Amino acid sequence: MLQRKGKFKLSGGVGAVAGLSLSIFVLSIIVLWCAPAAKAALGGDIASILADQGQMQGSRRATKVNSYTVHAIQAANGTVVNEYESAEGNVFAVAWHGPFLPDMRQVMGSYYDQYAQARQAQNELRRGRHPIVISEPGLIVLMGGHPHSFVGKAYVPGKLPQGMRAEDIQ
Repeated sequence: MLQRKGKFKLSGGVGAVAGLSLSIFVLSIIVLWCAPAAKAALGGDIASILADQGQMQGSRRATKVNSYTVHAIQAANGTVVNEYESAEGNVFAVAWHGPFLPDMRQVMGSYYDQYAQARQAQNELRRGRHPIVISEPGLIVLMGGHPHSFVGKAYVPGKLPQGMRAEDIQ
């Protein structure tokens, strides 16, 4: 840059501006790629619930039920995700319903790899459309539906509060 009589003159012309724009774009991509993803729900804590709310661009309503709290997140796309938080502050179950599936990586959290492997094994055995039923040690996932009407739930059986039944997860 040259300075003449109190005015700045950009040297390099349009190419320099394009190069600067490309540099800012590349830097933005690197920052977004390196930024930590929102810690997903299942297996997370209250911080993960708040992160999910932000990721889904949704509103949240919490309801205390016996020894746990249900955090209902209404996503911007219309899908509702219910996250079940124990008295100890851990998310032991999630359920969803709505016009779109939630981001399963986000919803399954630290259980995503176990879910993905079980889902892949199931897909290899059965082709076509069918409800998903995964019953793995430490993880149960039930999901089904069709475009614009999806429903499902996932939970860790050993972490359900005393007196709670799987049927209570909705």
